Parts: sequence; structure tokens; C-alpha cells
Amino acid sequence: MNSKWNVKLLQKAAGSAPFACVSRSRLPHQECLENERPRLETLVALQRRLEEEVMSKKFLLVLDDIWEEDEEKDKSKWEDVLAPLASGGFGSKIMVTTRTDSVALMLAKVIKKKKEIVKLEGLEEDECLQLLNSHAFAGVKNPSVDDHKKLRAIAGEIVKKLSRSPLAAKVIGGVLNDNLDERHWRTVLESNLLDQNSIHSILRLSYIVLPNHLRNCFAFCCMFPEDHTYVKNDLVRMWIALGFIQPSQEMTMVDIGGRYFDVLVKKALFDKVKDDYKMHDLIHESASKFFAQVCNKLVDDEESSLKIPETLRHLFVRTTNPNILKKIEKFKHLRSLFLFYEDFNQDFCSALIEMFKASRSLRLLYLLPLEDLEIIPEEIGNLIHLQYLKIGVDKFTMLPRSLSNLYHLQYIICDGQHILVHFLPSDINNLSNLHYVKLFGGYISLICGIGKLKYLTELDNFVVRDVSGYRIGELENMNDLCILGISNLENVKDAKEACSAKLYAKRRLTYLTLEWKNTDLRNINLYEKVLDNLQPPNCLRNLKIDKYMGARSAIWMNNVNLISNLEKIILANCKEWETLPPFGQLPFLKSLKLWNMPKVKWLQSKYNGNDKYRTFPLLEVLDIYGLEALEDWFEAGVAAEDGCFFPCLTQLHISDVPMLRELPNLLPSLKRLIELKIWNVPMLRELPNLPPSLKVLDISRCHPELHERYQKDRGYDRHKIAHIPDIRIEP
Repeated sequence: MNSKWNVKLLQKAAGSAPFACVSRSRLPHQECLENERPRLETLVALQRRLEEEVMSKKFLLVLDDIWEEDEEKDKSKWEDVLAPLASGGFGSKIMVTTRTDSVALMLAKVIKKKKEIVKLEGLEEDECLQLLNSHAFAGVKNPSVDDHKKLRAIAGEIVKKLSRSPLAAKVIGGVLNDNLDERHWRTVLESNLLDQNSIHSILRLSYIVLPNHLRNCFAFCCMFPEDHTYVKNDLVRMWIALGFIQPSQEMTMVDIGGRYFDVLVKKALFDKVKDDYKMHDLIHESASKFFAQVCNKLVDDEESSLKIPETLRHLFVRTTNPNILKKIEKFKHLRSLFLFYEDFNQDFCSALIEMFKASRSLRLLYLLPLEDLEIIPEEIGNLIHLQYLKIGVDKFTMLPRSLSNLYHLQYIICDGQHILVHFLPSDINNLSNLHYVKLFGGYISLICGIGKLKYLTELDNFVVRDVSGYRIGELENMNDLCILGISNLENVKDAKEACSAKLYAKRRLTYLTLEWKNTDLRNINLYEKVLDNLQPPNCLRNLKIDKYMGARSAIWMNNVNLISNLEKIILANCKEWETLPPFGQLPFLKSLKLWNMPKVKWLQSKYNGNDKYRTFPLLEVLDIYGLEALEDWFEAGVAAEDGCFFPCLTQLHISDVPMLRELPNLLPSLKRLIELKIWNVPMLRELPNLPPSLKVLDISRCHPELHERYQKDRGYDRHKIAHIPDIRIEP
């Protein structure tokens, strides 16, 4: 596509290119130049920091999506924000995107420059059609121009009604993708909403055609403020708590909810940003109006609360005014409440108590005080239908005791660092419907009789104790676990007790960590038997074993069929372990990390038959650290043939391996290797030929001869690595 601005060229010319998305509730001085939350809070401190960042530097500042509410107030704010930029280098640029000419004029006055406005006219029609088709036929394998000729003709007519808007093309493409049927596509074409020549009417069409289950889920998301970051897993938990997802015998509700969200993304109603998601501001604006009868926002404004219909189901509140909480009591059908308050005092506490008494229909509650909150009133126990509770505060001293009576609770999430032993109610194990509990550190391990919470899906730190209620047998019936971490395994008294955990029966388990703490070398035989009886299910994808002091592998680790789905393995601090299992035969293994295992001599022992022809077939990352006895990659007699070993390896890290004298000759055959790091391998004198694919070579603290061979300008073997773009070789 042709572009009015080539941002990469601008960035190269400017040297530094900060980018700020400017919502209506904040200005860019509230964010660091590198998109990190600053520790500085005062305007003066922020201005000083910004001035230091741009001092004499040539920069390009992009301010995206600026709105105007009060011209004089906005002008004053922007003068404060942009004043430090005057210290920037000659030729610096500020690029602003906005929907109104008045904003451009106002900012031109602030920086005392002539305004230069470029009005974006949208895509060319053929580009718009191409974008629409890419979404309309998403998921269709190898669609060609000859396929669906009638549908493509209809798409050409639809595009003419979209005002060349890329957002409209993406969203309507998602609507068409629902059903590759001519009748459905003609219904969209003939919709009155497309004839109104308005992006908002086009977007409304996409909400109207959503099936009920997706409409409920999407409407709920419109309650959040503009520029909110949506976390998929947390959003799915909220949908489950609100009853938007119906159970199925074939799939878990989490999986169903994940599919719902994926469909909304496919419909271009959410955009992926790194690991999370955001909603386009135009979609957010129009959807918030469309669903205003069921979801809304209150931001420190009592009058606006009078305009909100009493049919409201979902409410987002940000306030310093206790009277706002009293207004909430009128919403008798309220199902979810997000409450952000800045000044927690006695008046606010009293209002919160009254709200808890009146809002018995709440299923979801999120409390985020911006000032320190130490307790939540016990009256929260009145919320008998509550299924999701999230509290975001650091100095919170304990959960209310009445929480143990909320038998419908499925999710408890406490963000923050809590340091008190009595943080949890002693009888919290009565909440038998709990599916997910997130607490700072190891607090979940304090729950006595945690085995009663048999629907928990994550238990990342179960600390075994030789005390009733904390023994490993608590895990016996917790068969919904997907993530499990067990520590202090030295407290398992025998093989029978280890077997009582029944890890093999947990058919959803994908992440498993097994950790010993205070081990005694006199009990090596016990540790080996315990590990033998902690056999995981075949569905396991990620395995970590830490501080295991047995000399051998577990029996189940030597049977590839029992662990065939493993993708990531970490073995750490297993100081007596001598011979590794046949990991090279695992068909899906992508990452293998071996740390501090001083008795391991080889990565792979001898093979049987043709096993060598499928050695580490998908491994991408190999990380070796602290293998003090490692002499070679393979036991004597194992020949490394080109193409048979590590065909997918991209990263190889070797560190603190004092006995290794040479790297394997198979390195030139690793056609996908990108990064090779070798640290503290003092016997290594030279490198084999390295593959053309290598982009990063990082070597330090190896034999002095190696440094001499490959140092820049003077090394007589430097030409052998000259093809590598990024080289660092230090003595």
C-alpha cells in the first residue's frame, strides 16, 4: 500500500521515535518514553525527566488519537507537556493523529508553529477489497480468485459502501466470514446500516449480527475504559463467572471461552498487542453506546449516574466520592462491578458496607483502591451469588472471614505482596467450587486440607509437610489441575505415599514442577522411589525437576511413550544424576535446559536400531549450564550424521562446562542455528565450521588460544566467522 508517511525512514532520520496513545483521560507525560510506568509522580519531576531524555537529541514524537474536550484547559495542559521538548535537537518532529481540525490548530499554537495537516482519505478501493477478502475468507484453505466467484462479486459491491475505511473492511469481513453463503452475504450488502455512509452504523451491524452468546461476552467488554488492555485468560474467567459460557461434555468452559474470544478477535473486534489485546477506539466508542443499556461507566460524576438506566448489568466506577457508591444501590440487576477509588476513608468504608448489603445480585467484584486498603468489610459476605473476586492492593492484611460462606465463589485473585500468616480464612477450603486462586508468593500452600478444592485448575506451589492436611495425598482427587508445582518432596515418607497423589490420573495436567529442598544423601534410594511414583499423565507438555538427588532417571522417564508429548524440560541442581533419559527420541520436544548437573557425561547415550534418525527432531533451544563432567555430546560409538541431529535448533547456550574440549562436528549441519553462546568453557581451543544461518556468536572466558584465533583484525581464523553479523569474543 502507498503510505503518506514512511515511519521507518522518519525514525531513522530522527534517531528516536517515542509513540504515545493519548486517551481522553490522560496525557502522554503520564507515560515514560519507553512505554513504562514512571516512578516519578509530580509534573515538575516528569518534565525534568522528559527534558533529560530529549536534550540535544533529534526525535520524532507521535501522539496518536488526540481528543479535545475544553480548548483552553487542553491548551494549558499541552503547554506543560510539550515545554520540555524545546530542548530537543534541530529537525525534531511531532506528528499528531486526530479526528478534528481544532486539535491540530490548538497544538500548532502550543508549539508556535504553522500547522501542516494531511487528511487521510482511506484505502484505494482495490486495497480495501483485498483487506475485506482476507478477513471474509480467513480459515479457508488456499482460497483462489476462482473460488466463491459469486461471493467475491458481492464483496466488490459491499466495499463501495465502506468509504474505503480499513477498520470497516476488517469488521465487515469478519461478519461475512460467519457464513460463506450467498444469501448471508446479500443480506449484509442490502443492510440499511451500510447505506448510511457512517463508520458507526457499519460497526453497529457487526454487533447486531453477533449470536447471543458472543454478544453477551462482547457487551461486557465495553464496560472497560478506552485503551484498556484485555487479558484473554482473565476475561474468560469473568465470562464463566457471569454465566455467559455453558458447560459441555466435550470441552472445558475455559476452552469454550477461549474459542469465543478467538472468534471475536477473528471478527476484528479486538486487536492483538504483544501478549494481550486492545479494542480499537472507534469500536469501543460505538459499542459502548450500542450496549449502554447493559454496561456503562461512572467517572467521579454524580449527575451522570442519573442518566444510567436501572436495567444496567455491568458497571465500571472510578471515583473519590462516597456518594457514588450510594447511587449504585439502585441498580438491582447489577451483575459485575469494577470499583476504582482513590481515597479510602471511614465515609467510603460505610458506603461500601451499605453497597454490599444492597447489591446481592453481584456475581463479579473487582476492587482497586489507589490508596492503601488494609481490610475489606465483613459485610462482603452478603454477596451470596459472588463468583469472581479480584482485589488489587499491596498492604492488604487479610481476606474477610465471611468469604468462606460464599459457596458459589469460583475465582479469587489478590494482586499485591501480602506478608501475614493469617491472610487466608482458616476454613477457606469450604469453598468447594473454587477453580482458580491467585495469591502472592506461596500463600496458597497455607490452605490446610486443600484437597477439598478438587476443582482447582492451578496449584503452582503445593508445599508438602509431614502434617495432616498438608501431605501429598491431598492431591489425590484434584484431577482438574492444569498447572501443578510440588515442593519439599523430601517430606514424602515412602513410595506408597508418593503414589497416593495419583499424578497419572490428572488428564488435563500440562505443567508440572517437582522440587526437593533440604535433601540428605543418605536418602538417595528413597528419592528415586518417590520420583518413580510421581509419574505424570501422557498429556504433560512442560516438566521441571529441581534438586532431585537420585543418581538415576525415574522409570517412567526412560519410556518415551509415557512422556511423548513433552515440549519443554528443565532439569536443575540434580547433582547426583548421572545418565540422562533418551530425550532425543521425544517427537515434540522444543526446549531442553540442563542446569548444574555435575555428574552428567553425555547428552545422549547409545541408540537402539534406527533411533538416531529421529534425534531431537523439533528441538529449538538447548541450554547447558554447570555440567562439570560433560566431555562430549554423545557417548562413544554414537556417530553424528548430517541432518539427523537437531534439525530445528535455533539457540545453543553452553556455560560453565570445564571438561568439554570441543564442540560437535555436526554444527555446520545445523541449518537453522541463529544464536551460539559459549561462556566459561576453559578447555575449548577452537570452533568447528559454523553454519551460514548464524546471526549471534557470543564467547567469553574460554581458552586464551580461542580468543587469539578469532579476535577481530588479528585472529588467523577470523575469516571462518566473518559471515556472522553480531560477534562478541572476550578473553
